[in-house]
Amino acid sequence: MKRTSIFIFLLAMVQVQTVFAANNKSNNEPDSVYLFSYATVKNNNHNGLHFAWSRDREHWFSIGNEFSFLRSDYGRWGSEKRMITPFLFLGPGGTWQCVWSLNERERLFAHAASKDLVDWGRQSYPEMNAGSNILRPVVQYDQQSGIYQITYTDAAGKYFRVITKDFKSYSPATEVSQAQYKNPSQTITLPEGSATGQMYRVPWSTVDQLINNYERKQYKNSLYNEFAKDDAQRFAGLKPVNAAISVQGANAKPISDLLLGIFFEDINYAADGGLYAELVQNRDFEYALSDKEGRDQKWNSTYAWTLKGEQTAFTMDSAAPIHANNPHYAVLQTTTPGASLVNSGFDGIAVRKGEQYNFSLFVKQLEGKGGKLLVRLVAKNGEVLAQANVQASSGTWKTSRAVLVPNADATDATLELQPLAAGRLAVDVISLFPQNTFKGRINGMRADLAQVIADIHPRFVRFPGGCVAHGDGLHNIYQWKNTIGPLQARKPQRNLWGYHQTAGLGYFEYFQFCEDIGAQPLPVIAAGVPCQNSGNGPHGGGQQGGIPMDQMDEYIQDILDLVEWANGDATTKWGKLRAAAGHPKPFNLKYIGIGNEDLITDVFEERFTMIYHALKEKHPEITVIGTVGPFYEGTDYEEGWEIASKLKVPMVDEHYYVSPGWFINNQDFYDRYDRSKPKVYLGEYAAHVPGRANNLETALAEALYLTAIERNGDVVSMTSYAPLLAKEGHTQWNPDMIYFNNTEVKPTVGYEVQKLYGHNSGNEYLTASINVSNNTEVVKKRIAFSVVRDSKSKDVIVKMVNLLPVTVNASVVLKDITLANTKGVKTVLQGKPDDKNLKPVISDCTVSENFSSELPPYSFTIIRIQTK
Repeated sequence: MKRTSIFIFLLAMVQVQTVFAANNKSNNEPDSVYLFSYATVKNNNHNGLHFAWSRDREHWFSIGNEFSFLRSDYGRWGSEKRMITPFLFLGPGGTWQCVWSLNERERLFAHAASKDLVDWGRQSYPEMNAGSNILRPVVQYDQQSGIYQITYTDAAGKYFRVITKDFKSYSPATEVSQAQYKNPSQTITLPEGSATGQMYRVPWSTVDQLINNYERKQYKNSLYNEFAKDDAQRFAGLKPVNAAISVQGANAKPISDLLLGIFFEDINYAADGGLYAELVQNRDFEYALSDKEGRDQKWNSTYAWTLKGEQTAFTMDSAAPIHANNPHYAVLQTTTPGASLVNSGFDGIAVRKGEQYNFSLFVKQLEGKGGKLLVRLVAKNGEVLAQANVQASSGTWKTSRAVLVPNADATDATLELQPLAAGRLAVDVISLFPQNTFKGRINGMRADLAQVIADIHPRFVRFPGGCVAHGDGLHNIYQWKNTIGPLQARKPQRNLWGYHQTAGLGYFEYFQFCEDIGAQPLPVIAAGVPCQNSGNGPHGGGQQGGIPMDQMDEYIQDILDLVEWANGDATTKWGKLRAAAGHPKPFNLKYIGIGNEDLITDVFEERFTMIYHALKEKHPEITVIGTVGPFYEGTDYEEGWEIASKLKVPMVDEHYYVSPGWFINNQDFYDRYDRSKPKVYLGEYAAHVPGRANNLETALAEALYLTAIERNGDVVSMTSYAPLLAKEGHTQWNPDMIYFNNTEVKPTVGYEVQKLYGHNSGNEYLTASINVSNNTEVVKKRIAFSVVRDSKSKDVIVKMVNLLPVTVNASVVLKDITLANTKGVKTVLQGKPDDKNLKPVISDCTVSENFSSELPPYSFTIIRIQTK
């Protein structure tokens, strides 16, 4: 077909569409109206871009009462992410360009573009070379040259201009006169008050789409805000419901056998003071003011240490450390013996009578003849629980060890070190470790806490984060090589969640733990960029700071070295280090996550692409898991999926923390997914209710949603609830799956659901249908089921969730399934929606090819059936 013919064809199609649109437009709608874009200073400029419309520029109608159609994503939550004086400009081709000021201190502005003002592309934050900062940027377009001009002022009252053709590459900024700064913004009066912004004449369809988008979101939000507290009113008069489930045994599809895993991140003191069994806090004297960004002046190298007694001085030094990665050590100058250096542990040191605890430290005699150190465990009432003497006479750094056996239980003990001779003594890496760790591992995990995790039967473990993995700024990115080898050589750093990471729980310990519980290791590596909510980047907003391109080859090599360390033969460079640590056999690493909830920018895409191609070329056996942002929709989600689909990334990591109502009303979320695109790892999810409790309502919402996950186990390969652990008194995020203190582990009702899925998984999904006697959507959506088969045991497992306040009488028909016997195992978790402490009840039940089961109000029922 010739070009002329193509043009005529396209023109005809446009005319047809125009006529169709005109015929479908309501007669009382205007052809065009005025559209006004603006932002307010409310909430410190955090509320984003708003719209209003008018026929006559006098009577204005706000769209959604200051509903946000675009928000800034620069900088930290709370203090940053501001949109100041946005300027909206309609460019050629009908593309809207929006620029705005970010803050009062940086030479950056923000840019985003949209075709329809509803869906916005990725944001960028170009840095300018002139001006003290960037205020009130405006955009003009030179049609003849095809160039955009962005002109701005700064705090000093000077004016500057920069030009671009694509909002990717910019010319250097040059100073211009005030007369050249033309800002057509207008101030109008809206129902909410006066506002300043830009005004355009647009087709009514543009405004109509904005209104429809707002109303659609309001409707969805009304569904997502359905909570059990309103069920008495919502289901007033509801009678028990009948549900007939028909299972087609001959119609099975394979699903992932890795659906249920766990995600470990060092948040809420999950590692040091938690899963990592070390009992001494700040054992290497490396706590720093920067860990808490200077907010706690007591948080320094002496934190958790005090000197008890007189005639001894306690100081810090760094002149001759054990290792450069561990520069600080304590110096005790003793005139007359009697004083002790005391460590308070993590909220006290908990010990058990008769159990053995390994004590060790590095010690060096600086002055004096030397001698011994008295090491004691002392209860809060002053009772000595255990004691031993260790050598302290070497003139070089040496390790001294002892075993302490308490004569009584204690929850609040302290560790005391008392020099027994006058002189000057240096000490470092002071450790107290229970011998009774999980699986008896040296430098291992707290046994009771690790066992509760292992009891879930997770198929994989994602670690070390989360936000911890990509850190608060480039310098804070988690480097796996810093976490292996001898403890004194590991490099600690600030935890992005506002405390300290010793790196005692490092990559070797993570991999060893995975092996001990029979789970696949899934390490997550930063995609060459830090957390999108960073505040420690080159411009304050860390997400803009990608690793410099001249350093990317070295960074990528670190990732390739990780694969060799995990999987290489013991004769390879990195495999040899693994073997030296006590694991000559490979760890059989199969998965690596690249990125976590990243802001999808050009900076991200360039670096992610480099990493992905390198891994694909060097290690095609490794499944790379990409990232698509922190939400189930929005720019990062759409842009992340576009990159993953373009590169053919095998799997992407989706995250969403949502209400029970979202889970109830989105059970078809993955039914809609294109099976030809990357598979999904639902890496972080949880149901949140007001007050952030982990209760039966949230647990059942998650159980209900997981039935849909099993149904879509051909596209969803993995899932993990988040966060996993939280220490009482140090909880930064709720809800969590498992809470704990120094002596107790407190699994939640949400944990029980995860455990039930872990123990009752399958690798085949059996097609089934349901017929509910009450046909109202609000009722039907609260009854969910899935049927899977474990091909190894041949067990068929029926899961049924009832989120209604009435009983559901379920009848189950098993077609083309031959039962081994008529005895099944029934597990029921039930209670009131706000119950927090519930355990499932297991009993025998009678099953057949056609059996019935009563599902109590607010319950999760599992029936396990042996088949031939």
